[in-house]
Amino acid sequence: MIAALSPGLVAFGACLALLPLLQRQKTSSRVVMTGISFLLLVHYFVWRVTATLPPLALTADAIVGYPFLLAEAASLIAVSLSLVFLSRTIDRSPEVNAVLRNSLASADAPLVDVFICTYNEEKAILERTIIGATGIGYPNYRVWVLDDGRRLWLRRLAQELGCNYLTRPDNRHAKAGNINHALRHVAGLPDKPEFISILDADFVPMPDFLTRAMSLMQDKSVGVVQTPQHFINPDPIQSNLAATDVWPDEQRFFFDILMPAKDAWGTAFCCGTSSLIRYSGLTQIGGFPTDSVTEDYLVTLRLKERGLRTVYLNERLTLGLAPEGLKEYITQRGRWCLGFMQIVRGRSGPFSRQSELAFIDRLSLVDAFMSWAAVYSTKVLGLVVPWLYLLFGIKAVHADLFELLKYFMPFYVWHAFTMAWISRGRSLAIMTDVSQYIAAPAVLKAVVTGLARPQGHKFKVTAKGGDRNRRFVEWPLLRIYGAALLITLSAIAYAFILHLRGESIAYGGLALAWSLYNSVVLAIVCFICIEQPRRRKAERFERDEPVLIHEGATPRLVRMADISITGARFIDPAPPAAGTRINCNVYGQSVVATVVRRTGDGFGVRFEDAIGTRVNVVRAFYAGEYVRAFSGVRAAPVGKALLMRLFG
Repeated sequence: MIAALSPGLVAFGACLALLPLLQRQKTSSRVVMTGISFLLLVHYFVWRVTATLPPLALTADAIVGYPFLLAEAASLIAVSLSLVFLSRTIDRSPEVNAVLRNSLASADAPLVDVFICTYNEEKAILERTIIGATGIGYPNYRVWVLDDGRRLWLRRLAQELGCNYLTRPDNRHAKAGNINHALRHVAGLPDKPEFISILDADFVPMPDFLTRAMSLMQDKSVGVVQTPQHFINPDPIQSNLAATDVWPDEQRFFFDILMPAKDAWGTAFCCGTSSLIRYSGLTQIGGFPTDSVTEDYLVTLRLKERGLRTVYLNERLTLGLAPEGLKEYITQRGRWCLGFMQIVRGRSGPFSRQSELAFIDRLSLVDAFMSWAAVYSTKVLGLVVPWLYLLFGIKAVHADLFELLKYFMPFYVWHAFTMAWISRGRSLAIMTDVSQYIAAPAVLKAVVTGLARPQGHKFKVTAKGGDRNRRFVEWPLLRIYGAALLITLSAIAYAFILHLRGESIAYGGLALAWSLYNSVVLAIVCFICIEQPRRRKAERFERDEPVLIHEGATPRLVRMADISITGARFIDPAPPAAGTRINCNVYGQSVVATVVRRTGDGFGVRFEDAIGTRVNVVRAFYAGEYVRAFSGVRAAPVGKALLMRLFG
């Protein structure tokens, strides 16, 4: 046992000794960690090919073992490609700051048209976005609400809030068609824009969004400036595991870590919302492409073919809504995967002879394809292979647990440390597995349908808002993974209790350890399938600061405990009675509020519903630092949260 564990322990000790000496932003440091991870991966896979395959014959072992090896090889290729791209990173904020220190006068600011794309979102969501967009601190821009829902109330809201409103007679080509209709409209105006900014209906821009993004457009070779998506609400994984305070939303690894790495290689891409695009470039490519439901990624590829690149500014400049339920989360991932498969099959795919993309761009596309197709399919096979041995004695992998530990653990330990170090804890193995299993059914369906039939698919909108007050069970997913958990536990019981064989004792350790790990992951997935109620219409954020209130003519200080865009809670030993109107100095201004309840240590208020108050509150809220950003993640609190959810 000690001999089997010693290589993994050596890797563990080496990581502990080496990582404090390395700087995360330096390419040389990243190359050291990712390079060693790749070498250990190759060492493991050579052993896997030469020592663990069943004899090549028409046997159950071979029929299962060889396809599983191919799937595992594809998954390891995906890991290797990700290591290549993660070996570099770039931070463009210093470049932006330098440009702004030497910025031109505001009179020279180019015209930007801000497009807010909407289909079926509710008024409260759209109002916030429009208020934020019309309050951007940039001297020369117009805001357009592109309403594919053709709603009279939205036309009136746009007029009330001082922005332009556009609609069209049909919904052809969904979001891409909506944007292209707006592009044709602004092309006919006397003042044509030089840049277009895209905002989804739920993404509220901060005041300096355009100013900072425009700084990178001084380079004429830049066609798109993409900024990250940050969210004011927890995603379903965070909320259903009650881990919001210790685990970030699932998109943080992509936007905080992967996109800066892609940008360092020149392969960053447009993600739709929160982007700024050169209008002349869109004109050259005929507007947004319509041959994929992920038209944003395709914009980058088509602009690349015209010599215009996409750069990534990793700053929190917009705040939106994460999918609030598992159904919406799954729909979103399925659409992303489907759109990418359409790209792979189209003229801008990685193997297309019509494409003019450079090798590194094609390699980046292969990386994304393998991440969708290979990784998710291997995850599913990783559930089935242990079942086949425990229930039927089919040995797809001819190795015992000690042999596996000797060759696999060094790579696993080093890679886990490398990913956690590069991502500041945003990549933890068990949480990655959980999120991949949740999306796996939709992703694998999208892979098959997208490759087999790339055209004719409808754009599925990710629903935002709605009633989240009740507990809800995502039964389709729970049936799949509940059954998988039951089979896994039954297989363990059958092999080690009901039908114990000498071979099981000798070689079953690998299948047992594998199945126990799968059981933990599946149990977490099943808990996530039970949606927890969310009773608040607006997210509240904890504060601890003094606030001046006026109850009548008497001013006094209280302490703010939390705040949202609709109200706040204050700590006060002498709270006013419910129904009392007060003035409170929040968001740097005096806001009228009504006391709606007393609490054990104070009182809660609802802000005045007048349009002027809402405009001031929304702009001040999204301009401030009320939404906390994760700077790093520690494994221990995440593990504690998982244990509390499983056994609490």
